[in-house]
Amino acid sequence: MVDRWYNIAADLPGVLPPPKDPEEGESRIALLTKILPSALIDQEFTAERWVPIPEEVQDVYRRVGRPTPLLRAEGFERALGVKVHIYYKYEGVLPVGSHKLNTAVAQAYYAKVDGAVEVATETGAGQWGMAVSLAAALFGLKATVFMTRSSYNSKRQRLAFMRAYGAAVYPSPSDVTETGRRHYRPDHPGSLGIAISEAVEYVLSGERRRYLPGSVMEFVLLHQTVIGLEAVRQMPEEPDVAVACVGGGSNFGGFTYPMIGAKLRGEGFAKT
Repeated sequence: MVDRWYNIAADLPGVLPPPKDPEEGESRIALLTKILPSALIDQEFTAERWVPIPEEVQDVYRRVGRPTPLLRAEGFERALGVKVHIYYKYEGVLPVGSHKLNTAVAQAYYAKVDGAVEVATETGAGQWGMAVSLAAALFGLKATVFMTRSSYNSKRQRLAFMRAYGAAVYPSPSDVTETGRRHYRPDHPGSLGIAISEAVEYVLSGERRRYLPGSVMEFVLLHQTVIGLEAVRQMPEEPDVAVACVGGGSNFGGFTYPMIGAKLRGEGFAKT
């Protein structure tokens, strides 16, 4: 079992620019301290190469199916008629069917440590909401999810999954928040931006609540490096090419950054 996450910022040739507030209005950096677990803020700005994975998080990782398998796609190789070896790291074995549980578990744990009793988030197609719902249940937290209305109406199985784990799920725009009411109309399909705004407003309006983001933040990418760190251990040979899909970027970064970091340090993967 991997016992630490990898932070590629430590191996970059230069120092990343510091976060910057908008020139007008309230401080958005200060807002983070009001909505995020404190440990995640530390991880967001750390320059350390390795960040220890708490034992409690490692235990949940094991329970949900980590390490995930690295499989050889022999049938695919034959179908293509190629003599190369093709491997794939399969995150689909996890209960929510995607990699998103890797950071949801970590974030829910840190929310629990902070004394939170409830976490809130947004979700588009529903995968992140599923991950947060399960992670919250595993740590005894209540979960509230604002799901874009179009997906709420069309992806009923994912909605059922979230509710099965005890989450309260609202179609966004909703009537729960001022943001939602401002944008509300019955045929509004919703957007991830509105859902995020609703989740943040919801957290700020109550006690002992924390917001769990599914993308954008550096610590999300950090937690996903468990994928690549496992893969490096599992690979029978160094790959010529590493390929991953990109949405917000944490899947690609989580898979490739441990290899890129080793390459930057001169510790392998020179030809990858």
